[in-house]
Amino acid sequence: MLGRPWRDYVLFLALVGPNLALLFLFTYRPLVDNIRLSFFDWNIADPVATFVGFGNYREWWGRSDTWQIVSNTVLFTVATVAGSMVLGLALAMLLDRKLFGRNLVRSAIFAPFVISGAAVGVAFQFVFDPNFGLVQDLLHRVGLTVPDFYQSPGWALFMVTVTYMWKNLGYTFVIYLAALQGLRAELSEAAEIDGAGRWSTFRHVVLPQLRPTTFFLSITVMLNSLQVFDIINVMTRGGPLGTGTTTMVYQVYNETFRNFRAGYGATVATIMFLVLLSITVYQVRIMDRGDHR
Repeated sequence: MLGRPWRDYVLFLALVGPNLALLFLFTYRPLVDNIRLSFFDWNIADPVATFVGFGNYREWWGRSDTWQIVSNTVLFTVATVAGSMVLGLALAMLLDRKLFGRNLVRSAIFAPFVISGAAVGVAFQFVFDPNFGLVQDLLHRVGLTVPDFYQSPGWALFMVTVTYMWKNLGYTFVIYLAALQGLRAELSEAAEIDGAGRWSTFRHVVLPQLRPTTFFLSITVMLNSLQVFDIINVMTRGGPLGTGTTTMVYQVYNETFRNFRAGYGATVATIMFLVLLSITVYQVRIMDRGDHR
């Protein structure tokens, strides 16, 4: 056994085996079943599923609402990922200093992340209410027109994006704060001695050291953003005008549990999986190239 006693292999299987079994049972098996189901036309109330081959995929490609939903998904994901990471890093750098009351502020920033998304959505319905919400009050004070966040698709998408970004900001903030506290202080001190300014130090010393953290956050925040359901369901139910704020994961819910088309819902979920897999593999390759430079 390649020089290792058989007890090591038994111990390895005993420790890893249950985890692999659970991973297969609750992750890979449902994934395979979902892909298989995407080739069928199945009403979840019907015990019989009809095989349609690539019919669901052709329908998805040709439907009039597909590209509106894809556009919503891309805009929502890019905005929440970029916004959460930029603001999280900025706040982490600010609160990494010795400031009065910083621990209280840190807790306040992280708190929304552990609150239920449905509760956050309900609270922000009042914040964006065009009649008596906080936003309309602030805009009235500076003489600006209040957008109708619940009737305009563009403003509705902006509303749910800001809401989720506010909820998720604490996650990126805490991860970046931990990374900043682990940086090598001597590098920043050397840059300061060499006469580098704050921007140059941040760009050439701090950011390169934060690269693994940024890579980790770019994947995890993207995955979390693509799975947002509760906030959209509570605030807009995918509207206005039908699909104004409908994302692909919300479409999976609509098709499966409202339209009772589980096969078509599985098709949308499979397409999401393939896109996410491609993006993640690409990000990993980019990260590996950077590590070998």
